[in-house]
Amino acid sequence: MAERRTNTLIKPFLYSALFGYLAIVVYPMLWLLYTSLKTDREIFLDPFSLPELGDLQWINFTNAWTKGFFGDYFFNSVLLTVTTVTASMLLAAMAAYALARFTFPGVRPLFFYFLAGLMIPLQLSIVPLFFQMKEFGLLNSRLGLLIVYVAFGMPFAIFILTGFFRSLPSSLHESALMDGAGEFRAFWSIMLPLARPGLITVGIFSFLGTWNEFFMAFMFLSGEGSQELRTLPLGLANITIVSQYRSDWGMAFAGLVLIMAPTMLVYAFLQQYLTKGITVGALKG
Repeated sequence: MAERRTNTLIKPFLYSALFGYLAIVVYPMLWLLYTSLKTDREIFLDPFSLPELGDLQWINFTNAWTKGFFGDYFFNSVLLTVTTVTASMLLAAMAAYALARFTFPGVRPLFFYFLAGLMIPLQLSIVPLFFQMKEFGLLNSRLGLLIVYVAFGMPFAIFILTGFFRSLPSSLHESALMDGAGEFRAFWSIMLPLARPGLITVGIFSFLGTWNEFFMAFMFLSGEGSQELRTLPLGLANITIVSQYRSDWGMAFAGLVLIMAPTMLVYAFLQQYLTKGITVGALKG
């Protein structure tokens, strides 16, 4: 009875805290959405009020897509994100499978060598990386930025997928080999599909990191003639210049919505795999 009475007293405070946290998280996104439909005058005079229903500024999205060149930036971001996610998942899956299923000298040092990439701050490596990219002629190119994105995403992907492959029953792998399948066939047809939750987890984090990334794109795509190669975050920063140094805040907020929308959709449809993927990878890695 005492425990039940305690739970009854605690629940209102718990629900209040959860509701408050929900408001803190959700309200900024709602504010961003309805602010993108307001004029600059409305934004500055009453930034927290709702826009007039009869005067919604859908033109802000049109201006962002055309005058702000967000159509080109959107294509560049989609191309880089899709190729980065695909390459990271395939390369990390093959490396993680070898580390998890095979025994050979140096397997554990090799695994920790990959994990060491998680400990290297991006800011520490950017200067030597910049000169190396310049030496190879990869500055101001999609290929150069793609290589950097894949390289920095591999350590985390290998960590998660190694745990997943270690959690799979060895009998499945052995049965495939006894039925005449080679190692590649066993990996591609049996083990890889079973690691789908881990692959989706890696894909989500790779997508979020690539889609919203600004610093490396700014460093490697800021040279002369790189205008048509810029991604959405760089394009958003370029809006001030496009609007002739007069900040078009309605267009800027519309651009933020265009950047945020794919992220929210991906997370909404695939978030159920996140907890399972991270938990298994952490426990078995």
